Amino acid sequence: HVKRWWRDRDTYEEVVEHYLPAIEGREPSDHYLIVLDGRPVGVIQTYLVSDHPEWEAVVHVGEGVAGVDLAIGEEDAVGLGLGPQALEAFTREIVFARPGTNACVATVEEPNRRSWRAFEKAGFRHVADVEEDGLPHRLMRLGRR
Repeated sequence: HVKRWWRDRDTYEEVVEHYLPAIEGREPSDHYLIVLDGRPVGVIQTYLVSDHPEWEAVVHVGEGVAGVDLAIGEEDAVGLGLGPQALEAFTREIVFARPGTNACVATVEEPNRRSWRAFEKAGFRHVADVEEDGLPHRLMRLGRR
């Protein structure tokens, strides 16, 4: 069900090629598992937007802003309120633990209502409409509390 929204990597090899550099510490992104009752059910990642100039050119958010991406990968874990809970805890404990981070952003495809509602429930606000990969997205932003 996640492939509908995260469709840019089709094979296991493409997933490994994309994520392994960060896992090995060769790329400045931090990846985490979301675990529920001892079972991995999703992933969440963060990075400084300025470390990814191609994405910064899309969102135009400036220095000191982190990006965050979330996917609840197990269908039976969707709809339980896990997304907003994970986002709230993750931004508080991980993203804003970095002193220079003053905001956190994410882009969510416009039709992915479930996802952008999860970001809203976690305190993010829709601040702009952007186009990413030729598709309309909501730019969601959360300021340091």
